[in-house]
Amino acid sequence: MADDSIAVVDLDRCQPDRCNYECANFCPPNRTGKDCIVTRDEHYEENEPYDGAPDQVWISEEICLGETCGICVEKCPFDAIEIINLPSELENDPVHRYGDNAFALYGLPVPEAGSVTGILGPNGIGKSTAVKMLSGELTPNLGRHDEEANWDAVLDRFRGTELQNYVEKVIEGEVTVARKPQYVDQIPKQFDGNTRELLEVTDERGELDYLIERLNIAPVMDQDIDSISGGELQRVALAATLARDVDFYFLDEITPYLDIGQRMTAARLIRELAEDGERSMMVVEHDLAILDLLADTLHVTYGQPGAYGVVTDPKSVRNGINEYLKGYLDNENMRIRPNAITFEEHAPRESVSGRPLVEYPDLRKSYGEGEFSLEVDSGTIFESEVLGIVGPNGIGKSTLAKMFAGGLEPDEGELDFRLDIAYKPQYIDIDQPMRVDAFLASITDQFGSSYWDTEVARPLQLDPIMEQNLTDLSGGERQRVAIAACLSEDADLYVLDEPSAHLDVEQRVQATTAIRRYAENHDATVMVIDHDIYMVDLLADRLIVFDGEPAEHGHASPPQEMREGMNDFLADLDITFRRDERTGRPRINKPDSQLDREQKREGEYYYSV
Repeated sequence: MADDSIAVVDLDRCQPDRCNYECANFCPPNRTGKDCIVTRDEHYEENEPYDGAPDQVWISEEICLGETCGICVEKCPFDAIEIINLPSELENDPVHRYGDNAFALYGLPVPEAGSVTGILGPNGIGKSTAVKMLSGELTPNLGRHDEEANWDAVLDRFRGTELQNYVEKVIEGEVTVARKPQYVDQIPKQFDGNTRELLEVTDERGELDYLIERLNIAPVMDQDIDSISGGELQRVALAATLARDVDFYFLDEITPYLDIGQRMTAARLIRELAEDGERSMMVVEHDLAILDLLADTLHVTYGQPGAYGVVTDPKSVRNGINEYLKGYLDNENMRIRPNAITFEEHAPRESVSGRPLVEYPDLRKSYGEGEFSLEVDSGTIFESEVLGIVGPNGIGKSTLAKMFAGGLEPDEGELDFRLDIAYKPQYIDIDQPMRVDAFLASITDQFGSSYWDTEVARPLQLDPIMEQNLTDLSGGERQRVAIAACLSEDADLYVLDEPSAHLDVEQRVQATTAIRRYAENHDATVMVIDHDIYMVDLLADRLIVFDGEPAEHGHASPPQEMREGMNDFLADLDITFRRDERTGRPRINKPDSQLDREQKREGEYYYSV
């Protein structure tokens, strides 16, 4: 195989007890008597001890003919093999490789004191591996996985680069790290106690009271961690991380479950801490508007999830985001995606045609005296429309969805319809001990048909995870399965609560396309609750806007046209968006900037006139 190619075997998918070693039997070098594809025990008994599954395959990258052959890739019945031609621009060996036929990472991001470094790229591309190395938890092996890794070799590799000083500090043990986990819904499984007990353990800077106030988590301080919502968990996790007194803060996705106002607050807190001294902040984020507002420099990551990842040199934030969306990296002369991710600067849809699906009266729902109450203005939902639902957290959006679904009865007003409703909840609980394909097949008899594959499985990238167990899925994978499960039901109304959470930029675009196309092709009515403003704009025909006082009382407007609804929503948050001149993507205006003031005077908070 050429030096710029690698072979990757996914050992979680390689199932020799269920195949006839088609990969080895049809391999051209094997058929000429060479040992290109052999079992791992055959290889390792002559080389080094191996304590894995002995019957799984090992591929010789020296003998393999490379991607131009690809017969083993096609013949493997479980899609466990990838033969990949690496970009010729990768001049050095990997920074780290996990073993024979395993994931390889090229390049590292550069933490910079007093600034916020952003990382943008697909899930599964090596961002967590990079952070483990930057924190000193994992010593880079420079691709020589059969040798003992050592930091002196790493220092030689990065001597004369921006990483040299940082690596020297890691070697001397002078780097302390605080890390906010990506999946905050796992925190209750790891900590048993209330919020106050969790945060007091982390209060190393004496700033805990300030963080509690800014992040508005005082109401949950004495609640058990396992009883608070995802949005509250996200803010508690952020407070716990920023309360630490360390050199390097790594924040893995700060926006899931947060509304736009909370995202802005989180971004400002991170910037304040970075500008306060010699601390380095590194943020992985898929909300482009927040990343744009937050970061000083940006590393783009690309590659093949689970196979290899590449971290670019730092770029300006605007150029980095635009190049990533365009799918072409200028300095690297590298195409990372066949097609650009486009942001159409369309005018909002002005009208909806169709027969009424639901006409509902004024509704009232209260959870008890002094508890949360919701008022809903009467309205009409039409067949074949996508209705966006926007508003702060804790304002009653999910309560409305549950009343429509029949899970809650209103205190005032009667819902005399009984619709079949498919509901994807905000917090996904699909920990059933079964495989993804079996789970989805139990929902629809269309599973596996060419139509279902085209409309649901392919845009949601389900093929690679079909044979995995639900309990082994990552947060993003669980989200895509949950969206597919919702769309696969036979229903009158489809309700999806925050489908963008834990999806990377490309996955959000693909999920948006899948939901919109499904609605159009099935004459289906869809309600989408989400905090990703562009996703809502791209999907929705009309909006229901919630306002009020979170956790106290909420008010839902009747469905209204997109321009009116978006302006009402953003005016209540005092936030305006502009459009990037090159890509048309939405960007948040800095508060009180000239453009911010102009748009507020004109009453145009999002759309271009």
